[in-house]
Amino acid sequence: MASNSVRRNVALLAVCQGFFMSVQSMSAATTPLAAHMLLGVDKTLATFPIFLMQLGIMVTTIPASFLMARIGRRGGFTVGAGIGIVSGIVSVNAIFAQSLQMLCVGTFLQGASTAFAWYFRFAAADAAEPAYRAKAISLVMAGGVVAGILGPQTAKWTVDWLSPFTFAGVYVMVSIYSVIVALLVQTLRIPPLSQEQKSEGARPMREISRQPAFKVALISSMCGYGVMTLVMSATPLAMMACGFQFGDSATVIQAHVVAMFLPSFFTGHLIARFGVLQVIVTGALIQVGCAVINLSGIGLMNFMVANILVGLGWNFAYVGGTTLLTSTYRPAERAKVQASHDFLVYSTTASAAGLSGVLQAQAGWTVINMAAIPLMLMVMGAALWLMHYQRRHPQPAAAE
Repeated sequence: MASNSVRRNVALLAVCQGFFMSVQSMSAATTPLAAHMLLGVDKTLATFPIFLMQLGIMVTTIPASFLMARIGRRGGFTVGAGIGIVSGIVSVNAIFAQSLQMLCVGTFLQGASTAFAWYFRFAAADAAEPAYRAKAISLVMAGGVVAGILGPQTAKWTVDWLSPFTFAGVYVMVSIYSVIVALLVQTLRIPPLSQEQKSEGARPMREISRQPAFKVALISSMCGYGVMTLVMSATPLAMMACGFQFGDSATVIQAHVVAMFLPSFFTGHLIARFGVLQVIVTGALIQVGCAVINLSGIGLMNFMVANILVGLGWNFAYVGGTTLLTSTYRPAERAKVQASHDFLVYSTTASAAGLSGVLQAQAGWTVINMAAIPLMLMVMGAALWLMHYQRRHPQPAAAE
């Protein structure tokens, strides 16, 4: 049974996750179209700002983790929220100036802010008892359900707020939501490592990374998130090419974000009951289902159902991968292991975001969805291999 302080931290982090993911979902629905508006005849780079956002996450995730190891989670999350405030201001000015270059700077800064915020789930796990970690991670991620409603709905409300500067109002809300997160994290209370935990010593990263559980956790997180980013980033562009309006694509993204986070209310319970590897395999199968639905047609319901499935599959693969990762390191090792994991995951998502616009413009929607299938088959194969390995070696993988 989790203590009151742990439950309080989890609840607070879940609320912060809701506002943070609202910013993400607003950008997912808006930024490819804003870039498309600012580009000339060649629209190939419409998802380039999304790529830069993912690049911002990638290059910031390691320094963010080590900074928080020095100044604490609260201080680190405050820095991240401050960067988010600046990112919104820069992006608003990009729309006013009709500058794609400035929009790229704004989205890169938003990615840097996001790198800090993605540690909300690890912050919950840090202070939780081992038996409660899967539920703590899952419940923090469940805060994103709010984002599924609030984020795209905010984008719809504010898209013409500062007319004739379409989309500028959305980026104003990016700064406002970041201010709210900055205020909320001031009440966070997560104890630092104890002297006993520090004295355990830290193994070299190469030794930690040789663990089978670490490898499978990384594959699940990288491929699950990569496929989701590839499909989601291209969806507004694919829908526009099919004649749908901004409100249609924003609604699809809204349903997608809800599907990403709503399962988190029970993902932790599923992991506790059936096992983390079974949940990961299920997530991979669901993401394959997304590709199949997208390949079967280009109606509104195809886009809607497929984006719901890719969100649900991402939840199982990503929460499962994160939970599995927490079994592979000691407290004194957590900063470098979490940083290594997230750096590699967001290297994948940055590549997926950059590639999605090029593939959509040059190869088409079919190729994007065909590319998702082998990646998810790899996740299933890795998880099934680890099941077999653990049956042959009864000791937990983290004990190696």
